[in-house]
Amino acid sequence: MKTTAATISNDVLPLFQAFSEPYRLQVIELLRERELCACDIANHLGISASKLSFHLKTLREAGLIQGRQEGRWIYYRLNLPQFVVLEQYVSEFRRLSPILPARNCPS
Repeated sequence: MKTTAATISNDVLPLFQAFSEPYRLQVIELLRERELCACDIANHLGISASKLSFHLKTLREAGLIQGRQEGRWIYYRLNLPQFVVLEQYVSEFRRLSPILPARNCPS
């Protein structure tokens, strides 16, 4: 499958943007083991609820996490199918990109 600029922008770019911030990577790492409520995530990271809210919103918009409300609390978990999208995109580089020998640049 040949990837176009539109495919990169619409499908993969938000994923890479979501991974570009250390707090968001830490949230993803925390959610690898289990579902957590926002207050537990904020406590573990040592950040305010409002700062965490921005990062959770970015991760939700990229489709990397999902939330479920239980009473007053929202519990977050990884959205694993979206990680498959990223995995498939990255694996195409290994599978479909030719490995050419380095060329010497003329000086």
